[in-house]
Amino acid sequence: MEPLRIGILGAARISGRAIGEPAKLTGARLVAVAARDADRAEAFAAEHGVERVHASYQALLDDPEVEAIYNPLANGLHGPWNLKALAAGKHVLTEKPSASNAAEAMQVRDAVRSSGLVFMEAFHYAYHPVMRRLLELVAKGELGELQHVEATMVMPPPPEDDPRWSLPLAGGAVMDVGCYALHAQRMFTPYAGGAPRLVSARAGERKRLPGVDEWLNADLEFPNGATGAVRTSMAAEEVEFSLKVVGSRGEAFAPFYVLPQRDDRVVVTTKEDTWVEHRGTRTSYTYQLEAFTGAVRNGAPVLTDVDDALATMELIDACYVAAGMTPRPASAV
Repeated sequence: MEPLRIGILGAARISGRAIGEPAKLTGARLVAVAARDADRAEAFAAEHGVERVHASYQALLDDPEVEAIYNPLANGLHGPWNLKALAAGKHVLTEKPSASNAAEAMQVRDAVRSSGLVFMEAFHYAYHPVMRRLLELVAKGELGELQHVEATMVMPPPPEDDPRWSLPLAGGAVMDVGCYALHAQRMFTPYAGGAPRLVSARAGERKRLPGVDEWLNADLEFPNGATGAVRTSMAAEEVEFSLKVVGSRGEAFAPFYVLPQRDDRVVVTTKEDTWVEHRGTRTSYTYQLEAFTGAVRNGAPVLTDVDDALATMELIDACYVAAGMTPRPASAV
């Protein structure tokens, strides 16, 4: 299979882990990178074997050898540059969330549908065997009927000048880490009679940053009566990225489901026994790039496609509104 030819918009910290290392493991070509800081782009290219550096994001999109882009820009720039990439005829692997709000996500959805291009939102954890096993335990009835899903995504605060605290760049705890917890709830839709609906949400603003959520907790309910709980924060003392699934016959717990390469355990507890499964520390980003490549090259279905992205964004917006805040504005930057 011909190597996928990728261009990278920006030299963000995550790019090395999310695309640089997986490209080496999967044989993808990193054709080009562009960043606002030319020196940073040159350093990134040298470190990760990127073939060339472009002077602007648009120049990268105009490169005929680039067939797919990876968009790791600040949240508020996901939507605009996803739209520009699609208009340029490029397949898109975008960091989450795919847009600043549901209205913008709908624009991206419509652009993808009219283009016929592959679009994938980078909820990489969904492609790893840890998450696949949690879903399998429910699908096969090993935990009994689904009763409760509890997702926790908390971390210590980024620096005060970090874009993740910027309202104009669609920042906040939900947009950075909470979106994983909300997406994980939606992953159980096939086993609970349908998608979860938001019951209530509570949030707290970051001091001196009006409108920017430092934390948010949400309660959800599935059509079959199962409940969901989301806890997210960017002001915790320690990192906790965990997921617990409770059924009528037992429960399963993944202590680090979003980054299973750091901890690949799935702890299963039933009335009869408790055991620990290790599902492998091969990176979730590598599984994700393989899935993206398969979709581009072979037309394989995309788990985190543009319709999934829109549904997640609608749930994010609903959480903000229920918590007395406003959805993130579309970026004017």
